[in-house]
Amino acid sequence: MRRYVDEDLQGAELRECNLNRTRMIGVQMQGAVIDGLVTDLVVNGVEVTQYVEAELDRRHPVRLLLRSDDVADLRRGWQQLGTDWAATVARMRQSPGIEHESVNDEWSAVQTLRHLVFVHDSWFRRCCLGSTDLFTPMGLGIDSVPDREEQGLDPSVEPTLDEVLAVRDEQAAELERWLDSVTSEQLREPAPIPDNDMWPPYARGRSLRQCLGTVLGEELQHHRFCVRDLDLIEGSAAG
Repeated sequence: MRRYVDEDLQGAELRECNLNRTRMIGVQMQGAVIDGLVTDLVVNGVEVTQYVEAELDRRHPVRLLLRSDDVADLRRGWQQLGTDWAATVARMRQSPGIEHESVNDEWSAVQTLRHLVFVHDSWFRRCCLGSTDLFTPMGLGIDSVPDREEQGLDPSVEPTLDEVLAVRDEQAAELERWLDSVTSEQLREPAPIPDNDMWPPYARGRSLRQCLGTVLGEELQHHRFCVRDLDLIEGSAAG
């Protein structure tokens, strides 16, 4: 690993980087933004992760529901996620075209929704239901997903917002019906993941609750990303 000493990294952007066990000694960090999976972060001798997590829970109480092992809480959390996404879609409809705009090299709102189509197919249908069906063509996987076309994805498609939402509505209804019937005891059981090479191969050995947790967590985080970027786009247009 490289060691940086007396380097000027002002304005640097680190994207999709592994910074585990990184040590920053005697640094200046003013106006910096850290966005990602952050745990055990010590700033000037103070472990700050718990403070950050508590503040995020205060701002977004749905996080508490999504971490619960009680199915009733998970149902309420899923319903709240649906309400939040509906409000964000209504916001997009007030500015036609904004759903296809991107900022800071992030996905557009439509691309974000397409990614969640892929998350549902892979982490819910495959991992929770044991489905061996190919994924929905409009789904958008991350760069590390291999053999996308072989798994059913079509990177050439450019669906409209309404086309993506129609698929999302079907998926949401499917997950809601499942949550209405699953029990807390069943959630602790091993996930029925098919023995094939479809995404995500590293999910093998996880429980139903863990796989469901990935779906719910992706819905929560990508809604936050989407709202963040819409704020930036609208702010730039207003300026």
